[in-house]
Amino acid sequence: MKLLIFSNFYWPQPGGTQAVVLELARGFSTWHKTRAGDEPIKVTVATQEERTWSEDAAQPFALVRAPSRSRLKQLIREADLVHIAGAALAPLVLCVLHGKKFVVEHHAFHAACPNGQFFYEPAPSLCSGHFMARRYGECLRCNRANMGLKNSAAQIPLSGIRRWLCNRAAVNILPTEWLGTILKLDRMQTIHHGIPAAPRFTQVASGSTTCFGFQGRLVTTKGIRVLLGAVRQLQKENRAFRLKIIGDGPELEKLKASVAQCGAKVEFLGYVPDHRLPEAMADVSAVVMPSLAGEVFGLVAAENMLQGRLVIVSDLGSLKEVVGETGLVFRNGDAADLAARMGEVMDQRPLAASLSANARLRAQQAFDLQIMIEHHINIYRSVLARETAR
Repeated sequence: MKLLIFSNFYWPQPGGTQAVVLELARGFSTWHKTRAGDEPIKVTVATQEERTWSEDAAQPFALVRAPSRSRLKQLIREADLVHIAGAALAPLVLCVLHGKKFVVEHHAFHAACPNGQFFYEPAPSLCSGHFMARRYGECLRCNRANMGLKNSAAQIPLSGIRRWLCNRAAVNILPTEWLGTILKLDRMQTIHHGIPAAPRFTQVASGSTTCFGFQGRLVTTKGIRVLLGAVRQLQKENRAFRLKIIGDGPELEKLKASVAQCGAKVEFLGYVPDHRLPEAMADVSAVVMPSLAGEVFGLVAAENMLQGRLVIVSDLGSLKEVVGETGLVFRNGDAADLAARMGEVMDQRPLAASLSANARLRAQQAFDLQIMIEHHINIYRSVLARETAR
């Protein structure tokens, strides 16, 4: 099987899409070595990311960076099947024009939302589905501040085109069932993201003070201001705790200024590479994911669950699906409710320990990397078998 994987985003730029694409490409390339009689899968990854990565040469698959339109067309025509990571217009159009079988794995909301985040900027809050309800004036109102009126208007028909093209895919792959309730596309199948096995973390003793952690890009959709609102609430209650914020982004300086005003024990660590995360997170008892929107899965939640760390999430549908009954959940955007959940962690340590153990077990069972790879391969074979039978 000749498989082309297209992703706009790829390493060295970090991100969830990049992590999943890399694990899939590695897994497909080596799958036949662990399955006697299976045919090899010849994998090529094409990406618009021009920058090279120190690990490029070590990968077991071919990599084409920033292909021209003619080169991309050639790669698509040579492949038996195309896997498009995200609703990227160029490969979608080329696959349909040339009659190539393709699947789309959705890493955002572009097939149902012009800004791809399902986020309503004026509120700010999770969108109620304005594009799908044809309330295009609300889409303009939402996006014009960031995109300008002209670009905001252009994104509305482009979202419609993306949607039409995705409905021509052999399969639309979703990382959560919840995402399907938003996108409402044809031929949807859910495959939870798989993550590499990880050792259980050993917490470094930090006295009686509980340390919370946040990992993510510092943008509005991640809800970091909701977390700082909870911090201020806990300070009013004279609670002793610390918070580590790991990540970078356009909100960084404003957040630092906000923290300086309230005098909370908040440490900004900036971007931390993967190999340094265990050290940075060693004294963190619970990770908080206060996302308002934009999450189709929640890799940070799953990764920390696998390490046996408690996760506190907003009641965003994707995050609730990932943590199941093994995490603490608060009302989306409600800082006081988040503060109450953080207080439970500080007051009920046996409960927190029990949830952490259950979280690790759930992650091992639900987000197994090999199962994710196998489910994708089964979909590919089914698609190609249907094509051969015609």
